[in-house]
Amino acid sequence: MKPDKKQTTHPLDDLLRIDRIPHIWCPGCGIGTAFSSCLIAMKESGIDLKKTVMVSGIGCSGRGAGYVNLDSYHTTHGRAIPFATGMKLANPELNVVVFSGDGDLFAIGGNHFIHAARRNVDLTVVCVNNFNYGMTGGQVAATTPYLSMTTTTPMGNPDTPFNLPLMAYASGATYVARWTILHARDLTESIEEAILKRGFSFVEVLSPCPINYGRRNKEKPLDTLKTYQEKTIIKNDAHPTELGIDFDRGIILGKFVDTNLPTCSDRYDNTCRPKDLFEEEGEE
Repeated sequence: MKPDKKQTTHPLDDLLRIDRIPHIWCPGCGIGTAFSSCLIAMKESGIDLKKTVMVSGIGCSGRGAGYVNLDSYHTTHGRAIPFATGMKLANPELNVVVFSGDGDLFAIGGNHFIHAARRNVDLTVVCVNNFNYGMTGGQVAATTPYLSMTTTTPMGNPDTPFNLPLMAYASGATYVARWTILHARDLTESIEEAILKRGFSFVEVLSPCPINYGRRNKEKPLDTLKTYQEKTIIKNDAHPTELGIDFDRGIILGKFVDTNLPTCSDRYDNTCRPKDLFEEEGEE
């Protein structure tokens, strides 16, 4: 049943495909909060939404592109960034936002992330990190904390997880930040900054997954939010090497990188389309 058009049901209705609601996200999941923060940031940034595209890959977070009432692309697993790169290079006037999960962006899609950041493609990448493959059964991911339980690590994860802000920084991103869904106002402001920043911008969002990750680690949704409140430290400009995931020691949040570098398109124009070529085209 569609809502009465005369009744305002939600301040983001104009950016949502209401006919696709209710969404698939589980009770207690934080993706909805991250998605709302992203949409609010897009509206408040003042960008032309008619020239704005949302791209996502496969996974719970990847369903976001299907709910936004903009040009959007739900791509194959791990390929959100290559799709987004193609759009941006084909039409540099577009504002391209990638909204996807840690499994999609940093496991099968990890190589694409590294090279898009290295090239400084003018994209905004929002990664919802819930520490596991939530949609496919709760398997271990590249971000699963050490010793955490998943369906494929029933005795605890033996591997060190990726430090996502460090990877983004080391690869060349011009904007890097991390927040949790509990810090919704900071998160929204950060995504807005990332959207307005030229170059490759990355925002990590820590989010609970109560059905798969939380259940196996005996952590209820409110417990996760309490952890976000008590075990996080806001430390802007912290060096990315300090940002490993360790809730016993404390998780650092904030804005860590905000710099200006030539974008991929800038370098392409300077290298592949030299000045004399522009002059020749003008003469014609």
